[in-house]
Amino acid sequence: MSKGGQGTLDLAADKARALTLAPVSRETEKRLEIFLEVLLRWQSKLNLVAPATLHELWTRHIADSLQLLPLAPQARVWADFGSGGGFPGIPIACALADYPGVKVHLVESNGKKAAFLREVVRATGVPAIVHQERAEKFEETCAETVQVVTARALAPLKILLDQAFPLMSRGAIGLFLKGQDVDAELTEAAKYWRFEVSKVPSKTSPQSSIVVVRSLKPLLRA
Repeated sequence: MSKGGQGTLDLAADKARALTLAPVSRETEKRLEIFLEVLLRWQSKLNLVAPATLHELWTRHIADSLQLLPLAPQARVWADFGSGGGFPGIPIACALADYPGVKVHLVESNGKKAAFLREVVRATGVPAIVHQERAEKFEETCAETVQVVTARALAPLKILLDQAFPLMSRGAIGLFLKGQDVDAELTEAAKYWRFEVSKVPSKTSPQSSIVVVRSLKPLLRA
């Protein structure tokens, strides 16, 4: 593996553990390797992931992203809000690249991070499109039906639901990676929205979970 700005990283053991948690094809593995090579080149300029997690790129970021796929196994059109360093959108696009009809929309308002994402898409050849715009504006420019909306470390759940509602009102489900404050975020979101929700324990962090949201509707207020 390439340099991470602080010397050569040996990620072999971390990679092996991650691929045990989230097995992928050899073709997908190669695409993921290319993605991480690009990420490590850009990391010193953009701080795409927390420096303390660089030695766990495969488990903390790749496997963490790939664990969403079994929750929507038939989905082919995804929208990832606040894609930033590429998670979870790029690993999902890497894993689904050999399936027909796949498109992963990477929504990122920061110009430099959007440029990074475009370079990753070019280098890996994955079926993804970068949209340099805010998440709440994406629905205005997306003509197709999105099946899954994702976000990771972007915003509290209530705000994510505000942003995702235009897509979820047309049938998309939400898969949101959340940390230890998830219950408080669910309580706050329930003041404004009605929804079906389940929490799936994270495979990569005991303090984290995936919040699966369906049937999102505004809560009628007096």
